[in-house]
Amino acid sequence: METCVAAHRDCLRTPWPNPPTSDTLSAARPDPDRPQDDSDPVGRRAERKKAAHTLVHELLAQGHSRRAIARHLGWGLNTVPRYARAARWQDTENRPRPSRLDPYKPYLERRFAAGCTSVTRLHSELLAEHAPVTYAMVRAHIATLRTAPAGTPPPPPSVRQVTGWLTRHPTALSEENRADLKDVLARCPELDTAAGHIRDFGEILTGRLGATLPTWIDAAEASQLPGLTGFALHMLRDLDAVTAGLTLDWSSGGTEGAVNRIKKIKRQLYGRAGFELLRKMILLQ
Repeated sequence: METCVAAHRDCLRTPWPNPPTSDTLSAARPDPDRPQDDSDPVGRRAERKKAAHTLVHELLAQGHSRRAIARHLGWGLNTVPRYARAARWQDTENRPRPSRLDPYKPYLERRFAAGCTSVTRLHSELLAEHAPVTYAMVRAHIATLRTAPAGTPPPPPSVRQVTGWLTRHPTALSEENRADLKDVLARCPELDTAAGHIRDFGEILTGRLGATLPTWIDAAEASQLPGLTGFALHMLRDLDAVTAGLTLDWSSGGTEGAVNRIKKIKRQLYGRAGFELLRKMILLQ
């Protein structure tokens, strides 16, 4: 079933009216070269920087030299010139250093918007293009994209999640999982058909309805669903045994349990005793 879901992974994404593009995601991040409004500093650090910038420019306007201002305020010789050169207090902020990942960020943003959120896979794709980037660089950038602004589509469920929803009993699913599964099946008729085959096979398995197995195999083969069709056709190789297993109450479960118990006792005695003690323990337990 996981193979079938993986073949229809495109159906797992929720349609979004305005999918974000690389431009919109880039616009959502702050641009260090974009002028900012300094009327409302945010946080104590911003207030201190604004006050320091104002003080330095007031002292410069009074005719004091930069060295004198630094000596008067007790600041370093590099601090005062930095405030003096800045026309606005925001210009004193440290600019981010260029990264080797910068040329590849638009590509990562497009792939992330398309639903590929695996850092390992994205890193492998960049390495395939001989990009001089590390796994840590990709992981850090993807972490910023995960905190996307409101208006971006929710991440789609994984193939393993949908497979679990389909193969578990409906009563074992939460209300949220049932709603998500219903949305997925509404978008993908093939997975809806596969869900029907799974329910029918579950009834055969739990109700001991092995006589109806050939009908189920024919229906699964006619659907031509990847993974599920192969599973159905493989049962034809030993149909009598499979039918008996889905019909009779007998099974090898008791024998397998006894063998497992003997193996457990044997492993407990490794290096401690011989065959005679092993024989007595098996007989007594």
